[in-house]
Amino acid sequence: MARAEEDRPGADATSALGALLGYRAYARRWVFLLVLSLLNFSNATLWLSFAPVADTIAHHFFLSTKQINWLSLIYLVVSIPSGVVAIWVLDSVGLRWATIVCAWLNFAGSVFRTLPFLFIEIQDPFPFLMGGQSLCALAQTLVIFSPAKLAALWFPEHQRATANMIGTMSNPLGILVANLLSPALVKKEEGIPVMLGIYIIPAGLACLLAITCLWESVPPSPPSAGATHSTSEKFLDGLKLLLRNRAYIILAVCFGGGIGIFSSFSVLLEQVLCVKGYSNEFAGLCGALFIGFGVLGALVLSLYVDRTKLFTEAVKIGFCLTSMVYVAFALVSQLQGQTFALATLCSLLGFFGFSVAPIAMELAVECSFPVGEGAAAGLVIVLGQAEGVLVMVLLTGLTTRRAEPSVSTCQDGQGPLDWMVSMLLMAGLCTLFSCFLVFFFHTQYRRRQAEANESHSIQEDTSPEAADHVPCLAATP
Repeated sequence: MARAEEDRPGADATSALGALLGYRAYARRWVFLLVLSLLNFSNATLWLSFAPVADTIAHHFFLSTKQINWLSLIYLVVSIPSGVVAIWVLDSVGLRWATIVCAWLNFAGSVFRTLPFLFIEIQDPFPFLMGGQSLCALAQTLVIFSPAKLAALWFPEHQRATANMIGTMSNPLGILVANLLSPALVKKEEGIPVMLGIYIIPAGLACLLAITCLWESVPPSPPSAGATHSTSEKFLDGLKLLLRNRAYIILAVCFGGGIGIFSSFSVLLEQVLCVKGYSNEFAGLCGALFIGFGVLGALVLSLYVDRTKLFTEAVKIGFCLTSMVYVAFALVSQLQGQTFALATLCSLLGFFGFSVAPIAMELAVECSFPVGEGAAAGLVIVLGQAEGVLVMVLLTGLTTRRAEPSVSTCQDGQGPLDWMVSMLLMAGLCTLFSCFLVFFFHTQYRRRQAEANESHSIQEDTSPEAADHVPCLAATP
């Protein structure tokens, strides 16, 4: 708390000085944030629309569960090579055009998935489902990197973590909706076309708003000193600086591992629970609680960190608490009739784990400044997607078919799987990443330090006579 008390006067002084220097926050920043959030939300619903009803989809299309898993896993695979391109687009082409291209890819993918139901003569729908998912996966690499850059370019210092939280948490909010909506719409196989059609609506709306409401990538006047120096390093030079930044590499590996574990958890949750007799509706509820409490935790933690600037402490504590809950889930998920315990654990996993995501993204930008926000945030996510592929392949590869009778409610027709070893491995990996982060990650807040140095330099160089004329800068358009 002593640190928080020291930060607030400095933040107030920086805000007042920013007004004198012509730093300005425009109201339309919220419109940009709304469009980006809706796009992120839609992309997440498209990613996880199949996972909560994986067994029903597999039975309807005569596919294996592994093929259905690939409809979600393709997001992670595609994002690895395309992620580097997306980083360059964000830092070189600009936020506006990146968002518009992303919106078109997302909308096109959502439509492409429905083509098998529009043409009766199509016998094998899997290529269309996979093709649509691949287009949406290309869109993901643009939209998921954008919140940190939008927050840096358009929002003042005291709103950056909150803006990043809103943009970032719209993605898990989409996962929440998919977890609830897909089981509700696909109670029978006849509901599959309806489900696919409904998910087109937010994708189309996001595309329309991106085209009509976004006019510029950066505001006419920057909202902070940090925004003035945004993307000050060239693309390749920035990547080289990141690869030589020890603190950034540690954060990227550990937080990327967390992203991979959370992605695998979201995709595999229904398959893990149905083996022990839990219904798709209950698995969807657990997924919704996982996301809902995560959004709540992110809101609370982001508002707190915006005031205190305790980025590192918040991330480390969040990681440790998440690891403890993962261990409990790995054990309880192997028992029958534990609905209340599982619902509680999924809620805690979201509250402690998802709440860390926007703070970790801000911390990545802080410890890598002056590298562009697109590169700093994007490389973390690309690494997280790569780790997610490895984790998911490893978890599914360690499962075995159960020979003995079971209370399984799985509908893939291939017999239930034993997930015990996989769940224990997931808990072990999360604990390993947490311990590594706690013991080895230490960094300075370079962006905040640069802003403080600039403000201090200006205060020393500005005479009382010159200060009388400074307010004129604020009126300059």
